[in-house]
Amino acid sequence: MLDLYNRYARHLQVRYGQRVYKLPVHLPVSCPNRREGAFGCTYCGANGAGFEHESGTFSVAQQLESNKNRIGKRYKAKKFIAYFQSFTNTFMPLEEFRSVMYEAALEDIVEIAVSTRPDCIRIEYLDILQEIKAEKGIEITIELGLQTANYHSLIHVNRGHTLAEYIEAAMLVKQYGFQLCTHLILNLPWDDELDVIESAKLVSVMKSDYVKLHALYIEKGTELARQYQEGSISLCTVEEYQERVILFLEYLSPDIAIQRILGRAPEENTLFANWGQSWWKIRDEIEAKMQERGSYQGKQFHYLGGKGVREFF
Repeated sequence: MLDLYNRYARHLQVRYGQRVYKLPVHLPVSCPNRREGAFGCTYCGANGAGFEHESGTFSVAQQLESNKNRIGKRYKAKKFIAYFQSFTNTFMPLEEFRSVMYEAALEDIVEIAVSTRPDCIRIEYLDILQEIKAEKGIEITIELGLQTANYHSLIHVNRGHTLAEYIEAAMLVKQYGFQLCTHLILNLPWDDELDVIESAKLVSVMKSDYVKLHALYIEKGTELARQYQEGSISLCTVEEYQERVILFLEYLSPDIAIQRILGRAPEENTLFANWGQSWWKIRDEIEAKMQERGSYQGKQFHYLGGKGVREFF
């Protein structure tokens, strides 16, 4: 059977010699895009991206131990990734950041994944993570929310940064030898298939190790919800989203592991989420279409390496 794309679970199993599971950690942090009464990104709700986590009133160690016991028993897992998921986890005083990151370096934690924004990457914070990697032998992954290579769309969603900040942050993360994960939304109302292709090319050029794809959902009470309800924006169909995922994967470097091709959403708090379908059904349909067409990750990955002069070699 054709290997359709580079699956994250398989990648982790090869890397660590066994199945590895993420343990979400919630910190009581916010985001520089939500200061002084600003509402932040138009799609961002009260909990940021972290609607599946232990309460931030518990310590990092308590959250990890609780999730480790629950997930470890369910899947008989022995190795874990401490995943700082919601909001911007480098948006805090430096010494607080040092404290919580060291607190996450528990037994059986083989990796720390820190979700943040491209405009919140500073060398002082990366230096701390480099110390932990050296002292504890723990791998470090930085997850950057880019969402799209279309810098006009970044303005539409009030992202608070442009494409340049992502490029600088990605370069810095790679210079430190950390793993880079890039988050993308393939169905923003202002994007088309050319933007999907350019997003795939960009993360490939920046040598992102992982990609996490999301389908845009509309959470109640957000600016995006207001726009959706008044009819000033519209979303593509589920069939169009599936085509965008397939196109993205074909132009993506085959070396990049895919953490997900579709996310879940807190349906009780949303006006729109995954076209009213289960995430796994949409995923299965994407994979079936790829299988039928002979499509696979990297099929169109032939645009780098001085493409214009290859005929002379």
